[in-house]
Amino acid sequence: MLETNKVTINFGGLIAVNEVSIKVQEHQITALIGPNGAGKTTLFNCISGVYKPASGEVLLDGEHLEGKRGFQINQAGIARTYQVINLFRKMSVIDNVLVGMHSRLQSNFWDSLLHTRKKREEEKNSLAKAHELLQFVGLDEFADSPAGSLPYGKQRLLEIVRGLASDPKVILLDEPAAGMNTAEKQDLDALLQKILNMGVTILIVEHDMKLIMGISDYIYVLYNGKLLAEGVVEDIQNNPEVIAAYLGGED
Repeated sequence: MLETNKVTINFGGLIAVNEVSIKVQEHQITALIGPNGAGKTTLFNCISGVYKPASGEVLLDGEHLEGKRGFQINQAGIARTYQVINLFRKMSVIDNVLVGMHSRLQSNFWDSLLHTRKKREEEKNSLAKAHELLQFVGLDEFADSPAGSLPYGKQRLLEIVRGLASDPKVILLDEPAAGMNTAEKQDLDALLQKILNMGVTILIVEHDMKLIMGISDYIYVLYNGKLLAEGVVEDIQNNPEVIAAYLGGED
């Protein structure tokens, strides 16, 4: 499925990610955890095409992604969300979802200019799919509202929906539970299981260890840019190095 092979990312003389190798298995939730500054989001940025690795490989189903641009990686089947909510706040909720579908559209410039039958059919199908996705997360009643008017937790859900709109094989979720209350986190837990049932694989960065330990099939732990440990939940919870470096500070 998705893997990084000895990926290293440099910023000048700083090594932010140092020969990190992970494998994300299909139809599973894989978590990437570690303290702030460990390199988690930097690795996400490499996978999604924001950064090019200094060395190493990023592969999706055997296809090399390193050096490709973000839209090409999205077309290959990887979508992502961000730590900081990155919606088009003045656009409607449903228009934000339609933006997420852009990489999958088949019509060309002339179809758009002439508003051909192909373009009209594509618009009709895209709108129907957008409503289905909003219903999937309980946001369809807000379809025509400005995205910025949604409560914080619902904006987080809309970010995930926009990622799903590109029909990805894998979705990268960067701290999706940040700022959510307990009820919203419970809803997020249920949503992640529904996303898996759609056939979408999940790679998640998250600091809420209760959530992570409850949903993850496999966990990688980063510390100072290096891979400190990996394993199933029980392995990570009982690893002395992980406890000393990270989990020791958790409730």
